[in-house]
Amino acid sequence: MTERSTLYPAIDVNRSGMLPLDAVHTMYWEESGNPNGVPVLFLHGGPGSGASPKHRQFFDPDFYRIVIFDQRGAGRSTPVGEMGANTTQHLIADIELLREMLGISQWMVFGGSWGSTLALAYGEAHPERCLAFVLRGIFLCRSWEIDWFMRGMRQFFPEAWSRFADYLPADERDDLLGNYHKRLNDGDRAVHMPAARIWSVYEGECATLFPDPAVQANYGNDNVALGVGRIEAHYFVNRIFLPENALLANVGRISHLPMITIQGRYDVLCPPLSAWELHQAWPGSQLEIVQDAGHSAWEPGICRELVRACEAMKSRLA
Repeated sequence: MTERSTLYPAIDVNRSGMLPLDAVHTMYWEESGNPNGVPVLFLHGGPGSGASPKHRQFFDPDFYRIVIFDQRGAGRSTPVGEMGANTTQHLIADIELLREMLGISQWMVFGGSWGSTLALAYGEAHPERCLAFVLRGIFLCRSWEIDWFMRGMRQFFPEAWSRFADYLPADERDDLLGNYHKRLNDGDRAVHMPAARIWSVYEGECATLFPDPAVQANYGNDNVALGVGRIEAHYFVNRIFLPENALLANVGRISHLPMITIQGRYDVLCPPLSAWELHQAWPGSQLEIVQDAGHSAWEPGICRELVRACEAMKSRLA
């Protein structure tokens, strides 16, 4: 990979807007970087966390035309936490609507965590629209990965998991996902908001190798918590609206394209096994294991390797 390994300086957007999707949902989108550059689509995690201005800084603004949007129910899209008409298929259609509106024929797809899930789902649905992939913290949303999030992470973060589980009454802890989902769907803010905050903070506490107050504070923000808690539970209960193991089973649709995965060795949210299995199923792909990192894109090693991956792709896309 090439030498640059630090984030690019902060940049302003060239243009942005709110794209109506249906009678309920409106989607925030933005463009930055080189208007005539190679398009790159940034897909945020969660689902439900939203994007931030800092995400623009992974990309060389002289080379890339940087497209970022907040998925249905997340970030600056409205209404936040809305689960109606919110499925993987809706998100894929939203990406296509945005691509067509912007007049882009093909783009590189960049996504981490749930963003990697959506990147694969989109790519497998529309392989002809993809140039390459840079992925992080692979999450294939199989049953064991969901179960790991709900219970398995206690093996590494028992204190955080206990706070998460103990929020529910003792007689509801046999079905954490189902009973959290009920509370998160409750129309009373006094019911759904505390549950969303507990869910989101649990994720934030498990997201880094060492405690990171900035990451944890972001997950505790009301807007982020509502999006993450509600929408993650919604997608987990519905198994991301795809058959079990569909993303890995259909990877042959995109495995002819360049792909680099950045994976933290000690990623507790998205264990490295999924990244390894994706790499094995994708001939010619690159898997970079960061030995001193957990899950978050802002871990120093993860951040460094994501920038290097985007730099490496420039020679393939020029």
